[in-house]
Amino acid sequence: MNHLVSDFIIRIKNASLARRKTVLLPYSRLTHEIGKTLVKEGFLKTIAEEKENGAKRMLIAEIVYNRRIPAITNVYVVSKPSLRIYTSSKDINEKRGREKHMVILSTNKGILSDREAQKMGVGGEVLFTIW
Repeated sequence: MNHLVSDFIIRIKNASLARRKTVLLPYSRLTHEIGKTLVKEGFLKTIAEEKENGAKRMLIAEIVYNRRIPAITNVYVVSKPSLRIYTSSKDINEKRGREKHMVILSTNKGILSDREAQKMGVGGEVLFTIW
């Protein structure tokens, strides 16, 4: 596992395409915050931390389905370990693409969606695009 963000989001995408209700994910503060943002934006129902006595901490995410169609149909990982992509609040619309796409950013205010970042007037690292 080289890149936590891409591993996290691809696991969610694969679980939604396989029609799973829940998915088990590795825990980190970053992935937990991304999960909270995805819950806030309606891509996940819930995200909860699971602690077992000797094992590593894990996250359990519940995926949203609208009439048996997953809310997450695809993702595109923008920033990679070899190339980080940053944007200002003015240029977020260019990174978004289509209307249904949503960009998730890592800013100095935390993990934000593109709409929240524009409202706050902050830019940051573009983590991924989800639709």
